[in-house]
Amino acid sequence: MVDQLAGSRPPDAAGPGTAAGRRTGRARPSAAGPAGAGPLALFARLALPAAVLLWLLALPRTRTAHMGALGLVGALPGLYWAGLALLTAGFTAVLAERGTRRRWAPGYVLALIAFVHATPTLLYPELRYAWAWKHVMVVDAMLRHDGSVPDAGALDAYNQWPGFFQLNVLFLRATGLHSALGYAAWYPVLANVLLLGPLLLVLRTVTTDGRLVWGGVWIYYSASWVGQDYFSPQAFSYLLFLAVLALVLRRLSAGRRAAEGSGPEGSGPEGSGTAGKQGIRRWAARKRAAGEREAAPEGSAAGGARALTWTTDLPPHGGWRPLPFALVVVLIAAVVCSHQLTPLMLISALVMLALPRRNRRVVLPVLAAAVALTLAWDATVARPYLSKNLGDLVAALASPDNNALPGLQRLARPAEAQVFASWVDRGLTAAVLLLALAALVRHRWTRRTSLPLLLAAPVPLLLANSYGGEMVFRAYLFALPAAAMLAATVLVPTGAASAGAGPAGTVPAPAAPAGHAVAAPAAEAVRAPGPRTPGPARWALTLLALLGLLFGLVFGYYGKEAMNRFTPGEAAAVRYVAQTAPAGSRIVSVTADLPGGEARYDELGRLALSAGTPQDRLQLVRDPAAAVGAALADPTVTGPSYLVLTPAQTAECRLTGVLPADTVDRVRAVAAASPSLRVVFADGDSVVYQYSARTAGPGPTEGGGR
Repeated sequence: MVDQLAGSRPPDAAGPGTAAGRRTGRARPSAAGPAGAGPLALFARLALPAAVLLWLLALPRTRTAHMGALGLVGALPGLYWAGLALLTAGFTAVLAERGTRRRWAPGYVLALIAFVHATPTLLYPELRYAWAWKHVMVVDAMLRHDGSVPDAGALDAYNQWPGFFQLNVLFLRATGLHSALGYAAWYPVLANVLLLGPLLLVLRTVTTDGRLVWGGVWIYYSASWVGQDYFSPQAFSYLLFLAVLALVLRRLSAGRRAAEGSGPEGSGPEGSGTAGKQGIRRWAARKRAAGEREAAPEGSAAGGARALTWTTDLPPHGGWRPLPFALVVVLIAAVVCSHQLTPLMLISALVMLALPRRNRRVVLPVLAAAVALTLAWDATVARPYLSKNLGDLVAALASPDNNALPGLQRLARPAEAQVFASWVDRGLTAAVLLLALAALVRHRWTRRTSLPLLLAAPVPLLLANSYGGEMVFRAYLFALPAAAMLAATVLVPTGAASAGAGPAGTVPAPAAPAGHAVAAPAAEAVRAPGPRTPGPARWALTLLALLGLLFGLVFGYYGKEAMNRFTPGEAAAVRYVAQTAPAGSRIVSVTADLPGGEARYDELGRLALSAGTPQDRLQLVRDPAAAVGAALADPTVTGPSYLVLTPAQTAECRLTGVLPADTVDRVRAVAAASPSLRVVFADGDSVVYQYSARTAGPGPTEGGGR
């Protein structure tokens, strides 16, 4: 298996490397005539604008101010769910259309991105999610300091991986904008739209069957519930991660195409045989002499490398040409300087891709560059952080069982609705992974592709480190492109003649004798005698499966919106402190769920009581007056302390159980009865108290009861 090219493809129709492919030069049209002539095609074209219209009508009817324990899931009106169901039905009709082109598929995918990711942006008056606010504050601080931020404290790690933030600083300077807050709300939409390009490139190196490619794309967006697409270094570096993989896989696909066009069967550009190298030289010489680009039709065995470009043009000895390799190195460097985890995920993926011997001429140079850049960065710029946390990193290696579990210490039971949503998320994750495993068992051709290698790539890091309790979610995120493509081969019917047939209705050639390399699948492919056409019942099952995936997505992505959504009053409360507090002051809150609580983090201290030690949090639950008094009267704080209480903190305690649901109300009662605290700002349920040591007695006292 490891001697097979990871970029090998399912058996498809004849391509340019075959006699039939050279005669026609393009895929044959469907025998049924032009695609899109019947009622199914008409429905596919009308469903998209109708679904978008329902979505637009649903937005002003959404009750965001009255979100319950399931966030937007319970607040969105029936028009939204009807539009989403209609959108899914229309996309299924696009897949079911006869013919090879899916011209409406991009529109449906973009509409799905809008449905899921643009909805909160259009509904909320303020930027969604506290971590997005934090990253905006980091960009503002680096813009203010024109580089690294001194006295960054707990946020000093951002000084050591500043690529994403410095890129935003450059953008702000070039555009004249004063803050990233103006566009950060649209970052989830932008990130997912940009992700579509490398995602398509990756999937098209596996198959050119349009149904499977677009089905895999749809499943990816339907199963990406982790929510790592907000304004963050992770979203930025994940995009670059997929771009690097796309270029590597496309290079492997182009090399295999060259081997199919000349030379003995089974000899490819990454092979060590002399005949294979001579075949590449002859093929490259013919291309240079012809001075033209040869495109592979959809459904051909030529892989994702349809037309040679400057990113796929092969050098005489295989491997890389300088310009595309330089592009890959630049992308890797951007990943390395932007995020701690993504370079390690990239290295793990490249190691897996290098296991097949025929891949190594392409993959090993990229792997070497990734390892060298990561080690160089970690040994220089990131050395302070790694030295400080080396003990924790080593300890994590000794507890792989704990690393694979999400970590969250709670002092109360979370809301029942959140428990249900958590099980839905787990069910969605398990369903996608089980479908991927079923594809590997059912379709033999998938085992000859890069998909199983990429699916397994995050496992070593899953066992090596907990990443703050989030490693299991990040591992799923990085495995999702491969898992989605594999799931598509199970859920999306292609009309193959048998379970072992490829997606274009061909059957593979017999296996080569022992000791001989296996030829490229399409070189020996024969047409299947009469492929089955999937009937309405089969497509109905596909529709139900796609709707089920979206059901799981909305629970995972929208389920915590009651704590992710901020009101203008909450943003104004934090903004008041950031604008008026003198240097040396400290912002105290019950949880860290504040919009912009890290403002001026180089000058203002920050304390979230829920982030304390287990003993400190137990003290807060048992005696909030004593816990709040100790936090506010800290003698190491040189300026006044501010206690900020907001509805989002109440929602976080109620939804997650990190603290009892009434904790914020009890702290509010303590503050209201304390003579050492005075209200300096109030807007609705958002209030700011100022504490000063000059006016303080023994500290706040609990009053007003529970």
